[in-house]
Amino acid sequence: IVTTFFILLTFLISYHVRSSRGKRIFKCPSGCTCTTDSIICVGSSFIPRTIPSDVNSLSIINGSFPEIKQAMFSLMPSLQLLLLNANSLDSIREDAFSGLPHLEYLFIEGNKIEEINKYAFRGLRDVTHLSLANNNMKKIPKGLFSDLHSLIELDLRGNLFQCDCQAMWLMLWLKRSNATVSDVYCAGPVDMKGVLLKDVPAKHTECVSTDFIPHQTINTQSMSADIFTYKEDIYVAMAVPNSDSCIIMEWDHIETKFRPFDNITGQSIIGCSSVLIGEQALIIVTQLFADSHIYKFDQEQNKFTKFQTVEMLNVSKPNNIEVFKIGDEWFFLIVDSSKAGMSTLFKWNDTGFFPHQFLHEWIRDTDVEFVDLDGKSILVLVSRSQVPVIYHWNKSTQMFVHFNEIPNMDDMVSVKAFRINNVLYLALACYIGDSKVLKWTGKHFEEVQGLPSRGAMVLQPFSFKNHNYLILSSDYSFSQIYRWVEEKQIFVKFREVYVQWPRSFTPLSTGQRDFFIATSFKGKTKVFEHVLVDYSQ
Repeated sequence: IVTTFFILLTFLISYHVRSSRGKRIFKCPSGCTCTTDSIICVGSSFIPRTIPSDVNSLSIINGSFPEIKQAMFSLMPSLQLLLLNANSLDSIREDAFSGLPHLEYLFIEGNKIEEINKYAFRGLRDVTHLSLANNNMKKIPKGLFSDLHSLIELDLRGNLFQCDCQAMWLMLWLKRSNATVSDVYCAGPVDMKGVLLKDVPAKHTECVSTDFIPHQTINTQSMSADIFTYKEDIYVAMAVPNSDSCIIMEWDHIETKFRPFDNITGQSIIGCSSVLIGEQALIIVTQLFADSHIYKFDQEQNKFTKFQTVEMLNVSKPNNIEVFKIGDEWFFLIVDSSKAGMSTLFKWNDTGFFPHQFLHEWIRDTDVEFVDLDGKSILVLVSRSQVPVIYHWNKSTQMFVHFNEIPNMDDMVSVKAFRINNVLYLALACYIGDSKVLKWTGKHFEEVQGLPSRGAMVLQPFSFKNHNYLILSSDYSFSQIYRWVEEKQIFVKFREVYVQWPRSFTPLSTGQRDFFIATSFKGKTKVFEHVLVDYSQ
């Protein structure tokens, strides 16, 4: 880059030769040296005002004025060179150089600039050379150079740039700009110190984060939310015990919110689960102290109508429903949390679901998860009275058989399976104690992380846009969202959300947007949106 001194000297000589004739003589301001075209002021405490408007070069050195205010040089519209070096400048305001349509050379060097407005250089479309060297600046506002369309050379040396998220825009701008830019090195943070600004990675992972923001409040209590898609429309079925109903809501793609669609009534409904078989959309409704029912969507009536009554011969207190498919066969398992009942497996036979197998009794099961384990179909049942039990599907007998147990995992209330990088994990919720994250080693499940729990009914995993999360519910405080850190191979606490007595967290992805529905046993159901937050903006 050509030095400032050489540019200034060349500029002054050329203009002195070209304009030595025909210029009127003016009174040179105090403390300044003047020619017919240029003014150089040393130690000035003010900007010269009583000068001809056709002066084309102004230099102020060792001045004591603290800031450049809006349109401060507008009385000199012919300026083509402006040099402000070694002054007491600490701030440059918005539109500081407005009224200078012919300015080509701007040098602001050796000052102590703490603040520069992002619109300071607005309108300087003819500036070809800009220097902000040696100002000890730590950051530059985004968009500062957006109006400098003619820029050829830029000098940013001698500053203390922090190569953090706020400087990300500058790093990207340097890579795209056609201007010649001096080598600028990062002064911080520690891991970036000494790195060329233009060589900083295009995007720090730390600069792009995520958040969960409230999106919709549904004015109803609910125990569960099951999302399903039928004929390209998205629905959610929510069990609402206090109103003895299963509420079906439809996703409005225009308003991007759920709206009422149907209402299935019953007695002490505690579960609503969907199953799509061929062209049929079915809702399985479980009730306390009564048989369960299956409702089928009637296209002519545009609502769900009763399709089947499912006798609960050995089910005393249904706690959860798990719907799954093995091969071409559909099943659902009702988990029984009573000592007097048995968790029961039902199988579809083209006319309805009927009992297929009774699992263990006297156990008080609380939850079940169907998992594909190395190509094998298994059920993981958790209970308040024993450690989790694994059942394996026997293809010969077409039954589930006891396969294994997961030791040292007592008093678990829910189980969820998930995968990260194709590795299988289990999330086990403990109401009071430590909830657990387990990893499948190929031979058994081993604990990889414990999460302190206070009133947890669910530890829900889900993934949005390559971000993996766990939500640990709490009946007594805020529910905790944990985010997976790949480098550490663990979940770390990310943020909190408040839902009164939460019972489930159900993810929903529609179009380019992601949400989760948080059901509440004693409060309102809430929908949160997952958003990307770019801290470099």
